[in-house]
Amino acid sequence: MRSKLTQQLIGQRLSALRKLKGLSQEELAKRVQISRPSLAQIELGNRSVDVLELQKFAEVLGFSLDDFVSKDFSTTEQAEQTMETGVQQLKMRIAVPALQVDKFRQVLLYILERCAGKPNVGETVLYKLLYFSDFNYYELYEEHLTGARYRKLPYGPVPQKLDAIVAQMVDNKQLQRIKTDYHGYPQTRYIPLEKPDLTLLKASEKEVIDNVITQFSDWSAASISAWSHKDMPWLASKEGEDIDYELAFYRETPFSVRNYGNETEEP
Repeated sequence: MRSKLTQQLIGQRLSALRKLKGLSQEELAKRVQISRPSLAQIELGNRSVDVLELQKFAEVLGFSLDDFVSKDFSTTEQAEQTMETGVQQLKMRIAVPALQVDKFRQVLLYILERCAGKPNVGETVLYKLLYFSDFNYYELYEEHLTGARYRKLPYGPVPQKLDAIVAQMVDNKQLQRIKTDYHGYPQTRYIPLEKPDLTLLKASEKEVIDNVITQFSDWSAASISAWSHKDMPWLASKEGEDIDYELAFYRETPFSVRNYGNETEEP
């Protein structure tokens, strides 16, 4: 049975099929010969798809147009029928970020080296600087910076395993933990005791971190927490669950770091 699909439903179905196929937005956009910003807008339901474009999507993603416009269309059935290998590729690419512990340590040391003298940078601000560094880098390059997993908690996204890593760094005299008072509130701060090994960071990674520090390191804990609560990855996640890095691709101005609106269609 055919149904009249809304732009939002078309976007949702194409997004689900892309992920099941194991393709990034960049990869799919190239195959159907549109720009990645256009694909992002299609998946958000903000841009229509003409018949010729839909045919290209069908060829690349391996679905029948008749099935796609059906009321009973199921991406699960499509996966079982035509995308078995795609599911495995997807799992390898994005299913569970792999924490690079040593790189995480160096990123932490680098942020603290640049921000440790700022009295507002306690644990809350530090968590958000790490979060925006990781998610901004993923949005830009579709690769994990540290591979840290972040959980949606009431005060904003919190990196998992941070306590254990910090405790080990304190024991190894890489960090010093201090308890202080900031504007009448208890605050935990960290002072770096050694310099970061910048050889472990690519120029692109350092640039993203530097941009995050420039933008947010002077913000108060309340301000940066409120900002993170408006970011799509946090908004679209369930309380207490891990935040999916793929949600960074659905950011809009002013949160997106790709400036989709300034990019043009590929010929």
